[in-house]
Amino acid sequence: MKVAILTDSTAYLPEELRQDYQIEIVPLSVTIGENSYQEELELSADQFYPLVRETKSFPKTSQPSIGYMTEKLKKLAQDYDAVVAIHLSSGISGTYLSMQTAGTMVDQIDVHVFDSEISCMAQGFYVLEAAKMAKSGATPEEIIARLNEIKQSMRAYFVVDDLTHLHRGGRLSGAQAIVGSMLQVKPILHFVDTKIVPFEKIRTQKKALKRLIELLDEDAKAGQPIKAVVIHANCPELAQSFATELESLYPNLELSISYFGAVIGTHLGEGSIGLGWYKP
Repeated sequence: MKVAILTDSTAYLPEELRQDYQIEIVPLSVTIGENSYQEELELSADQFYPLVRETKSFPKTSQPSIGYMTEKLKKLAQDYDAVVAIHLSSGISGTYLSMQTAGTMVDQIDVHVFDSEISCMAQGFYVLEAAKMAKSGATPEEIIARLNEIKQSMRAYFVVDDLTHLHRGGRLSGAQAIVGSMLQVKPILHFVDTKIVPFEKIRTQKKALKRLIELLDEDAKAGQPIKAVVIHANCPELAQSFATELESLYPNLELSISYFGAVIGTHLGEGSIGLGWYKP
């Protein structure tokens, strides 16, 4: 059985990795002013943040249409017997449910949809693992079983400058946003049951990053291998210094640096930083 691996643009996988592992994507879109862009394909993260500052308008995001997804599946059916589709958390986007619906509308290919319950390069970890397994001849069922196994140790936390973007985008309740603004905190957020919720409220960014290290330490201190990623919203210097500190503390860390692209960056805001990891 030949198995395709499909994800959406919010995994923010570098193009070279997508090509090396033959990973297919369906892009989410962001509208800025009167113009709409497919993220990663028509608008990179490097282009997004300056554009938002320049236009001074709050972007809007949208998921791929079911029609777009069905066409993508039909095209994959020409070369593959099955597809494993790995998407951002169903609690913040309808992309996962739309792919499930599209899968019922295409008979030519066997569609298996996986809710990562997360996003960004933490979602990308699932995709890369699935792609490696597909390349070695694993079945869709074996791949999904392995992804569920990874989910048991997957962790991700992110620090935002303020909660305004999440509140305006409807990804966090109004009461939580108001409290965060009043206290001028640097909230640490995470995913619980597919949704973004506050984890802790920290006074400064420096203290928030220290707290992220403490959370990682719970898994990394034993010395077993850990795959981790530092994710940033247009603050590469901060991400690099944070990554350097983590590598000095944990030699057992296989660490990469990624980014919050246009869609997720819309909801988190510039200057946000995240840390995700799992036990391979």
